Amino acid sequence: MVSAVERKIEQYIDELDDKFVSTLYRKLPHGKRLRTKLILKIAGSDLKVIKTAATVEMIHAASLLHDDVIDDANTRRGKVSINASEGNKTAIMMGDILYSKAFFELTSISTEIAKVISNAVVQLSLGELADVELSKRFHTNRDAYLKMLYQKTASLMEASAEAGAILVGKNREAYRKYGRNLGLAFQMIDDILDITADSKTLGKPALHDFVEGKVTLPYIYLYEKLDINDRQKLISLHKKRLTPQNEKWIKEKMAEHKIIDEAYSEAKELVVEAIELMESLGERDLSSIAKAMIEREF
Repeated sequence: MVSAVERKIEQYIDELDDKFVSTLYRKLPHGKRLRTKLILKIAGSDLKVIKTAATVEMIHAASLLHDDVIDDANTRRGKVSINASEGNKTAIMMGDILYSKAFFELTSISTEIAKVISNAVVQLSLGELADVELSKRFHTNRDAYLKMLYQKTASLMEASAEAGAILVGKNREAYRKYGRNLGLAFQMIDDILDITADSKTLGKPALHDFVEGKVTLPYIYLYEKLDINDRQKLISLHKKRLTPQNEKWIKEKMAEHKIIDEAYSEAKELVVEAIELMESLGERDLSSIAKAMIEREF
């Protein structure tokens, strides 16, 4: 039924009656539609469910458009980003259009669903702002980073699962927790893959997060394990274009101190908790989605 959600999004875009917007939308990579799959698995596939999933995907797409502008990204999932091909102003306005249309359509679903999703967008925006601030300098504030991770990534996943539960009268708190854990683990795995995966698989240069200024959990954990001289070296490389030698040094230090294993274990704990929660409710499909996340290569 993911195809039904795609058709609903296309309908919403067509209703805007703007050829340029339609052209821009067709250029956007669709990704894995994980939020759609969550909503459909939880709530089935009636019209309200399809509409909810469509609005969530439009909101997610809007957030990525803005994110690419903030990060000066040239690619998105291996494709040229809208800001790179059309300019920052166009990318920002396309994001605003998707946000606005999604909010308009949410009002026709239910007040409660609209509250849940719109609150997640508030959190998402706060998380984006926090990410910008944290990226200005090298930091070791794990709690601040995890809060930002929740707001920027997990909040919309959490809201998707909770909205699905509300639509069919299931335990909203249980599904909310499942979505939160899934969202946090998803981003933690992304942080790891930025270090371990090759550029072709990532669709962007390896170690790109660190070059951009993002001090993700692996770097925080690495800093804690290094001696004074190596700490200074790590800080000196922050937000710098890395030479092959410096990339090699970072990866060797990560391996020496088993940093990837530590970060992966933390993500796995969240996924295991989500799996156990869903299995206790008989939700085998949702349990499988969580298992696939921790095993993914990208």
